[in-house]
Amino acid sequence: MIIDAHSHIWPDRIAEIALSSNALPGLRARGDGKVSGLATDMEVSGVDLSCTLAIANEARHVDRVNEFVAGLRSPSTFPFGTIHVGLDAEANLASLRRHDITAVKIHPLFQGFGLDHPRLWELFEAFGDEIAVIAHVGEGGSPEANALSSPRMVAEIVRQFPGLRLMACHFGGYKLFDDAEEVLAGTDVILETSWPPSLSTLRPERVRGLIRRHGAERIVFGSDWPMTSPADEIAAIDRLGLSDDEVKRVLGGTLARVLRIESSWT
Repeated sequence: MIIDAHSHIWPDRIAEIALSSNALPGLRARGDGKVSGLATDMEVSGVDLSCTLAIANEARHVDRVNEFVAGLRSPSTFPFGTIHVGLDAEANLASLRRHDITAVKIHPLFQGFGLDHPRLWELFEAFGDEIAVIAHVGEGGSPEANALSSPRMVAEIVRQFPGLRLMACHFGGYKLFDDAEEVLAGTDVILETSWPPSLSTLRPERVRGLIRRHGAERIVFGSDWPMTSPADEIAAIDRLGLSDDEVKRVLGGTLARVLRIESSWT
């Protein structure tokens, strides 16, 4: 079962606006950010389950965003909700539990708070191993925004919260591959493979080396749809020269274990 850890989704009426307002320099969306568009790309690519990620840029939108993404839950979608440091840990957890959400996306570039924010760490403490976390790590915005997440911040979170089910997007450092490899390879964090505009822009031997050093059992496939084509990203994984067992772990087995989903690939 192929599972995509990283698909952004918005209500149809605001998808186009959201994509344009959250645009990253030098990147062009390959999809439309709508539920129907994701379903089409899943069918084309062979993705069986997409993690649908929702982000509240402001605290006042947290519960409404969680309600929306929870409503998308289906056999082919797994909802990742949102939190915000503008709310205390109790209020964030209440919203997640109200909508039966067991995983969240954190995006410092868009939400404006760092991975080292004290209130975020209070949330990590409250999450325990109940709530899984996937976080953008690395660059993609202004210098001020880029400083809000780094491989070293992820390493410190791993040290402080060993029970947290943490996934670091973009191999733990978008546009910071060297730093991520140095700081995070071999640590107890799950690394996710998306690298817009495509994983194929990285040298296959470099990616293969990191995956083997870190362990395929701690790597999950993510496309970062709609910024990439899931079909192209799966093809890039297939071209890395990994063993069949490693490919199965990366494309779904590892994530099924992290999210506690039944799969023959775990």
